[in-house]
Amino acid sequence: MKITLSVLVFFGLVGLMGCQQEEGLAIQEAPLSLSFSHKANNDVLQLGKPIVNPFGEPYTISNFTYYISHFSLVTENNTRVDLPVSYHLIGEKQASSKKIALMAPAGNYKAIRLMIGIDSSRNVSGVQTGALDPANGMFWTWNTGYIFAKLEGKSSVSPAPLQNVTYHIGGFATPDNAIRMVELPLPEVLRLRAGGQPSIALEANIDAWFNGKKPVRIAQEAFSMNPGPLAVKISENYATMFSVIKVNN
Repeated sequence: MKITLSVLVFFGLVGLMGCQQEEGLAIQEAPLSLSFSHKANNDVLQLGKPIVNPFGEPYTISNFTYYISHFSLVTENNTRVDLPVSYHLIGEKQASSKKIALMAPAGNYKAIRLMIGIDSSRNVSGVQTGALDPANGMFWTWNTGYIFAKLEGKSSVSPAPLQNVTYHIGGFATPDNAIRMVELPLPEVLRLRAGGQPSIALEANIDAWFNGKKPVRIAQEAFSMNPGPLAVKISENYATMFSVIKVNN
């Protein structure tokens, strides 16, 4: 009887220690804040203010809006850590939309990844709410899906009616897939710790819409309102519009 009791006590202690070890190995989560700012022609973006694109074409912007989703962080040893999927609609007209609060595993990171646009499954998932609510004006139809990014304005060189400049970029099906994944190196290591308040400041430069991999001139291509070759071309360009300007640990 004594031997049996000793054995039970022994295994009970082992089990308790194992549980404590598992609890000690639990992944801690830490808050992470992202802020977005916009500029054009090396100046802070101001809606309605005359600006010039990289090809010397004058224009004004009345609307600049885009979707960001599918965040990941890259560790110092190049491991990618995917964060819970979330969807965010950033708009120059809505100052509050330019700040995002995330939760991520504690650790040190050297880069951030994000998607510009909405993944294919959500494009065909029926009526949705929040950032994905069609009432936000960023949805075409169930066949063509979401508008991933909008740039609207006017230009004296635009051949479109009323000299409008209208770029509504979207499309999730091959060959017109405009979804873009972007990885951005951080200027210094991001250190996420429980109880901390770290932040990353990102900047989007609208010049990239015109002067990226494939030049887009307003005088020649001022209008895109459906998936297709021009939307793909512009999406390849604006995939380079983001940069990280500051990390606060």
